Amino acid sequence: MSEKHSWDAAGYQKNAGFVPVLGKPVLDLLSPVAGERVLDLGCGHGTLTKEIVAAGCDVVGIDQSQEMVTAASEQGLDAHVMDATTLTFQNEFDAVFSNAVLHWVKGANAAISGVARALKPGGRFVGEFGGHGNMAAVVTALAAVLDKREVDIETVNPWFYPTPDNYRSRLEAAGFTVDSIALITRPTPLPTGMAGWLGTFAGLFFAALPEADRLAARDETIDLLRHSLCDDQGNWTADYVRLRFSAHLHTAA
Repeated sequence: MSEKHSWDAAGYQKNAGFVPVLGKPVLDLLSPVAGERVLDLGCGHGTLTKEIVAAGCDVVGIDQSQEMVTAASEQGLDAHVMDATTLTFQNEFDAVFSNAVLHWVKGANAAISGVARALKPGGRFVGEFGGHGNMAAVVTALAAVLDKREVDIETVNPWFYPTPDNYRSRLEAAGFTVDSIALITRPTPLPTGMAGWLGTFAGLFFAALPEADRLAARDETIDLLRHSLCDDQGNWTADYVRLRFSAHLHTAA
């Protein structure tokens, strides 16, 4: 995509603070060992990065958002602005960790190749992100709202939600052995409702519309979703489906 999603660290914490909290299982899958050098790909404001540091690892965090990197750096973390598709590291990490980021990376092959270059032989790549079927109701509602306004959702959709077989083949093509990969259905309560979620994550869809029409389009999207994702008490739940994987790089023969 030509346009990048913009991030607000404070808004993210308010509307999506659950993301790093729910990332604990993938952190457990990483199982960091003291003394390891770890790359946190898409570190955000550093909540999980700090946990890897607390395990005794030497951690470098990267994120494409300057706001997020600033927030992470203010917590004393080694964080840098870098795009996941243009990693510059060479054979220096024991592990690469990523939570809730890779579905924003449509250049998946470039990102995976960069991870492979960044790892030492035998290094592991562990992550979780949106997989096939993630936010299906939301994507369908957004498509309907945009289509009504003569915008093709595929021209603005920043998300990449692969099947396990699709992502496995990409990992294997880059020299990884896949140890585990699976879709995990995870209905997720939204603390600030669908309006907060759309404001944090779906800005690019509404940015395709004239400014005067954006609020109405957002409200129409919410109305379409109310029956399926909101209970009679007004509590919203997102239809998350996550792809969780663990792989290791082939060692040199």
